[in-house]
Amino acid sequence: MKIKVKKLCPDAIIPEYAHKGDVGMDLFSLDDYELQSGERRIFPVGLALEFPTGYAAIVKDKSSLSRNGGVHTMGGIFDAGYRGEYNVNLINLGKELYQIKRGDKIAQLVIFPVAIVELQEVETLSDSSRGTGNFGSTGK
Repeated sequence: MKIKVKKLCPDAIIPEYAHKGDVGMDLFSLDDYELQSGERRIFPVGLALEFPTGYAAIVKDKSSLSRNGGVHTMGGIFDAGYRGEYNVNLINLGKELYQIKRGDKIAQLVIFPVAIVELQEVETLSDSSRGTGNFGSTGK
């Protein structure tokens, strides 16, 4: 599948797969920034995408950021109809500041096929083996 990408900033880096067969394309920071412990910040990536309805672009953690500094990606679902700038919302859950440099990999972008559904309001739902079992319902 081909996806159109438009640079909104001349310094933006086009997302890329690090290895053949990877599902997450690396997203790169446009900024140098020191993300303080407990701080969250939105990092623009200087790009806009176009892809077909029935897909979503989802921003996910870059494992090295969470492993090395406790930095986590918050949110990040982009719909097929969105043509604005993509961004990465990061929070530093670590105890130390985390240094981000221009050009650093800060998240991954995954393109998922999604079902576009029509909801039907009903009075009851059918029974299932799980039922209404919530957190911890299957034991430890």
